[in-house]
Amino acid sequence: MSEPQNLPGDFLSTEPTAPKRYFIAGAPFDAPSLAPGLYVVATPIGNLRDITLRALETLAAADVVFCEDTRTSARLLDHYGIKTPRKPLHEHNERERAGAIVEDLGRGAAIALISDAGTPLLSDPGFPLVRAAREAGAAVFAVPGASALLSGLSIAGLPTDRFSFIGFLPVKTVARQKAIAGLKDRPETLVFYESPRRLGDALAALADGFGGEREAAVALELTKRFERVSRGKLAALAAEYGAAETKGEAVILVAGGAAPEAPSTEDWQAALAEALADQPLRAAVDATAERFGVKRKQVYDAALALKAQE
Repeated sequence: MSEPQNLPGDFLSTEPTAPKRYFIAGAPFDAPSLAPGLYVVATPIGNLRDITLRALETLAAADVVFCEDTRTSARLLDHYGIKTPRKPLHEHNERERAGAIVEDLGRGAAIALISDAGTPLLSDPGFPLVRAAREAGAAVFAVPGASALLSGLSIAGLPTDRFSFIGFLPVKTVARQKAIAGLKDRPETLVFYESPRRLGDALAALADGFGGEREAAVALELTKRFERVSRGKLAALAAEYGAAETKGEAVILVAGGAAPEAPSTEDWQAALAEALADQPLRAAVDATAERFGVKRKQVYDAALALKAQE
């Protein structure tokens, strides 16, 4: 095993460090040394046994672990006997600290980034740091693992061939309604995160904006002892969780809306002919293509054909 690095950066200790190890069921394992770079490490979303061996090796071998909340991460790191120094990196300080962290990367540091649970950057801090590291030419490595987004999708019973991760809806009513209205006709499965105290309101807003008959699922306490998934119509789920007290952040999954019917050729060509009667060709083509969602070239060719018949 290589000697621990003692680098002079703002967040790295110059004191001698203990052997870089992790423990599984009390058995010690030496962590292989890491190449310099930023390691974006996924951690369990509930069950501590969902950590990967590579994640344990990375967290144990890193020079420092940046955590969303060092107290929350202590439960995981202490469970596996990992003694790597821990520093906070959250939404209130990440832009301020990113520059100094990138400087340490330039000195050859191996730095791990974790969130409170799951994969960093998915509705969690870390994007400014990763972008700064990339712009500085530092190596950035993914250490994949648990994700509430993918876990919810895998068990919800909704289509997974196409999906969009929306994250948290706006808290304020008007902004939330506007966001939902813009998503109503999306054909893919939509995935949202929500806090337990806003779950009922979010489901009610989704039922109002998408229609109460839209299929959906709510996943709670994923990978934990009381994990449960409720599946049904949005209206029924909104009623179920409207007054219920829930624990832990929820994953809401909503089936996509029906794709709008394609306009008939007769309809858009008739509208084009009307538009050509009192508009220049370019304006008539643009208006018809936008109104009916038809490719502009197709409308333009049809317009030329109509002009040729005059």
